[in-house]
Amino acid sequence: MRFSSFDELIAKDKALISKGPLALIFVEDEVEIDTTLRHHVDLGFKQVIAFMPAAFKMAYDVSEDVIRVDCESTNGDDMIRMVNRVAKEVPGQWLYYCFNAEYLLFPFCETRTVGEMLAFHTEERRSAMLSYVIDLYADNLWENPNAVSIEKAMMDKTGYYALSRNDPDNHNHPKDRQLNFYGGLRWRYEEHIPQVRRKIDRVSIFRATEDVELRSDFTMSDEEMNTFSCEWHNNITASVCSFRTAKALKTNAGSTFDINTFKWHNSVPFEWHSRQLLDLGLMEPGQWF
Repeated sequence: MRFSSFDELIAKDKALISKGPLALIFVEDEVEIDTTLRHHVDLGFKQVIAFMPAAFKMAYDVSEDVIRVDCESTNGDDMIRMVNRVAKEVPGQWLYYCFNAEYLLFPFCETRTVGEMLAFHTEERRSAMLSYVIDLYADNLWENPNAVSIEKAMMDKTGYYALSRNDPDNHNHPKDRQLNFYGGLRWRYEEHIPQVRRKIDRVSIFRATEDVELRSDFTMSDEEMNTFSCEWHNNITASVCSFRTAKALKTNAGSTFDINTFKWHNSVPFEWHSRQLLDLGLMEPGQWF
């Protein structure tokens, strides 16, 4: 189903998005559009909504399972505004957002649906879920000049760390249960990444409310929703496995000629399985066994 704008979707068939969880996929370019959408359909989202320029193509079989909304600007502040706009239309529903060539993995996602995970998370009295953006990259940049290869994806097995998130409104004391996480290509090639874009944590799943908004740094305006755990035990965290940084580094004229390969001694093949990420400590099952 296709709409010329989100306004048209709301006006003609708002019931389509009345039940969550909903996945909002923002398509920036024509790289891996279909695989991104299929992946999130298979995770069990009630609806997957693709915001993408009208000129971009989508496979026919994918279009049968996805709501397509024509949208010419799908990144930066425009993307943030759209997420918040959707949230205000579906209060109480769980929302997830990402870009094309990004793939959500969560503990045991091979045998459990995203709905089952969020039902448990709701029972834990949590209204948001922290995720880590794990950089993926092609093993051979000569064969894949845009740094994207689903079949031969690589990732960093080490090099991730966290620093306290200080509160400027409280004498720069560390915020409770909040950290800034770093690693991956944004750490290894930090000279090409603006400082405000270097952290890899993202509140990518949250329960929509009319008075809470997503901010430009992918945190929420409600500080409790930015915490990695509740006060009494650890909670589930997820990973967004993403070619986005690698793609940007290889398509940006300021960085592409400095990079012949992303591989280093800590590169390992990405297995497309949550067990690998759990073993590496890049997601947390919390009390969900």
